[in-house]
Amino acid sequence: IIPAEVDFIKAIRDRCTQVGALLALDEIQTGMGRTGTMFAFEQYDVVPDILLLAKALGGGYPLGAFISSPEIMNSLTYDPPLGHITTFGGHPVSCAAGLASLDYLICSKIFQEIPEKEDFFITKLLNAIPNLNIRHKGFLIGIELESSHFVKKVIKGAINDGLIVDWYMFSPQTIRVAPPLIISYDELDLAAEILIKQLKSIL
Repeated sequence: IIPAEVDFIKAIRDRCTQVGALLALDEIQTGMGRTGTMFAFEQYDVVPDILLLAKALGGGYPLGAFISSPEIMNSLTYDPPLGHITTFGGHPVSCAAGLASLDYLICSKIFQEIPEKEDFFITKLLNAIPNLNIRHKGFLIGIELESSHFVKKVIKGAINDGLIVDWYMFSPQTIRVAPPLIISYDELDLAAEILIKQLKSIL
């Protein structure tokens, strides 16, 4: 987890506009409220030409989306016409689950609680272990340790204590913490206590 600087993202947007390139943003993990806004790009004051969504979009069912303007979508219909055909594409149950999930997020605005909950969780960890290497954006959190060996020990201990955490495939020395958006403060407190216990056992 390495949050991008606002100026960096704006510079990419400006450069794409300048040279006529399309800015495509992959929000498959960061979208649907996980970073504290419905979409992470909203925090950078830019608008992409293409937006990719999946995972949380389906509310637990397989669903993905390629979103763009009518002009860009129409450009895919000729020279040559491109088809998007999948075995389960447009499945009505997945689409219904996705619509219900989207309705809930829009009506409840539960993602607006994420920055405060993020601060609560991170502060508790750092108060207990001040030199902990934590990188985060909303409820995408990475705790980097010295090696994957330590990460595996912490994960095993946490799971034994009832907390599910994981590691990043591209960064095996980093613990992946991605709480559900509906998590309560009591649950966050318990999760932090379990992580602190396991981290202290290897630090």
